[in-house]
Amino acid sequence: MTPVPDAPLLVLFNAGAGRHAEEDAAQPIRAALEASGRAFRLIPLQPGRSLPQQIRAAVQQACEQGAIVVAAGGDGTISTVAHEVAGSGCVLGVIPQGTFNYFCRAYGISPDPAEAVQQMLDGVVRPVQAGRVNGRLFLVNASLGLYPQVLEDRESFKATLGRSRFVAGLAALFSLLRRPVQLTLRLSGEGHDSVRKTPTLFVANNALQLQQTGLMPAPEDGQEQPSELDGRLHAVLLAPVSTPRLIGLALRGAFGTLGDAEDAVLHFPFRQLDVQARGYLGGRRIKVATDGEVHWMRAPLRFEVDNDALQLIVPTPLRVPAEPAAEEPSLLASLLSPLPQGAPA
Repeated sequence: MTPVPDAPLLVLFNAGAGRHAEEDAAQPIRAALEASGRAFRLIPLQPGRSLPQQIRAAVQQACEQGAIVVAAGGDGTISTVAHEVAGSGCVLGVIPQGTFNYFCRAYGISPDPAEAVQQMLDGVVRPVQAGRVNGRLFLVNASLGLYPQVLEDRESFKATLGRSRFVAGLAALFSLLRRPVQLTLRLSGEGHDSVRKTPTLFVANNALQLQQTGLMPAPEDGQEQPSELDGRLHAVLLAPVSTPRLIGLALRGAFGTLGDAEDAVLHFPFRQLDVQARGYLGGRRIKVATDGEVHWMRAPLRFEVDNDALQLIVPTPLRVPAEPAAEEPSLLASLLSPLPQGAPA
């Protein structure tokens, strides 16, 4: 770990829809940074324009100026910024402004923007683990099958009915009731050479999500909450079950008991895993969701851990919450929640 460089901050934040939304997002960050005396510049990420292009141009500018890139938003926005920062040589700071904030919580970063700014200014720089699928970086999770379909159905429902948890729940129920496509996946790598039929493959890079579903034990009293998965990613596959059973598994995930359904859930850690989807558009292209954003990718897919992807500013001492907040949804229960605020639309 090294001290945070005394460099200007280039803060990228999701502007939202309309001037008032932009001001609401920027105001607490601006106030905290002005009070600190640190040089900074706020750059709103405009909806309706290419988000990756906006971010790429800003990161290039930060590197040329020797500045620190700061991503303010939900897991989706932070992940998109991190993808462009990775390998650039720039240091990354994060300010959570989303709903779930799994990535920030994993490193003990406060959900309060003013406190997160102070943690960043007083913090240290350390390498952090990320995942990649066909080179695309993800911080929290990546998936194929059911979950990308749920994300797309959410957008369709949101366009006509508005954004709310109720609407997101309707979209998720719609996705489940219309019988998700059953994927036939060939898995190879680290002793997992097999063919599996499943409605979804979920790859996690976040211990909190796995603990919420019951697929990883929570730390006991006095034990430190892990911020990373010990140099590995974690694969979760569901058996090809009936629709009522699939809904039941989602409810198990919501109540943290998915790990008890051993006959219907396969989960294992890995460092590298190759996945070929048989029969899905001829096995050539497949939809993959990374941190809430859906991409078309060419098969075969390679999931792998990247232990030195990012140089992240973390609080010192690193304090990670022992348990996720009780009111926040689990990995599968997140199917019934809207996209995190700040996620790319």
